[in-house]
Amino acid sequence: MKIRSALAGLLLASSNVAFAHDAPPTPEPMSLDELSGAFGWSFDTEITTESVTDDLHVLFGVGGNIVVSVGDDGVLIVDDQFPQMMKKIKRAIRKLGGKKVDMAITTHWHFDHAEGNLTLGPEGTWLVAQKNSRDMMADDHVIDLVGVSYLQKAYPESAWPDITYDTTMQLHMNGEQVDLMHFGAAHTTGDTAVWFRTSNAVHMGDVFNNSGYPFIDFGNGGSIDGVIAFCEGVLDAIEEDTVVIPGHGPLATYTDMAAYVDMLKTIRARIVKLVQAGASLAEIQAAGVTREYDEKQGDPAMLVNRAYMSLTHKHVH
Repeated sequence: MKIRSALAGLLLASSNVAFAHDAPPTPEPMSLDELSGAFGWSFDTEITTESVTDDLHVLFGVGGNIVVSVGDDGVLIVDDQFPQMMKKIKRAIRKLGGKKVDMAITTHWHFDHAEGNLTLGPEGTWLVAQKNSRDMMADDHVIDLVGVSYLQKAYPESAWPDITYDTTMQLHMNGEQVDLMHFGAAHTTGDTAVWFRTSNAVHMGDVFNNSGYPFIDFGNGGSIDGVIAFCEGVLDAIEEDTVVIPGHGPLATYTDMAAYVDMLKTIRARIVKLVQAGASLAEIQAAGVTREYDEKQGDPAMLVNRAYMSLTHKHVH
């Protein structure tokens, strides 16, 4: 126990040290149909719309929440779900007064937020993302969802972002100043928060999940420390009355995201304490590190597994 504790303490103090892997192996990747069945997704789902302002709207369907800005300059969207949903997405945009999608910002490269690029890119939509997301779209990557996994195949070049940025970028469209902000690896290595300053609303992608515990894609560079730091960076930038649009789940507030950060800090501190005492992943899972949050957030297994891995194992590219 003393040796395990010493190793754990050394690892947590240094990002350049890793020790034996005691988590379950990554399962064989599922097909999209199999994964949809496992998560209860259906492409028969209808798109619903909630308006933030007269010109800014949120579409809910299958996959990540979509923001739509409609105005004199055209249609700007944030995230685009799946090609199978695109006819319904376009129909919803037309009902809001828009026509073709002129520009699509991707909050991150995961298939349930970016796969619509496969349709929009060839149609001439300008695609925008943080540069790491473009890099990830160019290759195959296995996403370990704990218990199930998915192989996201490389996108054709027509679906890659046309415009990329490093840490910040600013757009001006439909009377909005739109700030794109990246605060380092978090949910993935290429996350973007999109702040519509005029409408005072920010799309967080999956760095902020309002439908349960967050998923941290440790296998592709994500970490619980990064999620916390990213959210804190956005909270420092936005206003206390900013509408917060999560990657999944209903619209939220500044206070909701601040509480989410506090929750993650509490869970992180408990995991670290147990790791420093020499606890294994199984022991940490049995310790109830999320106990007071489970009734609201649901099953913590994925979060605890990925948080533990990101705190105790070096990610190797």
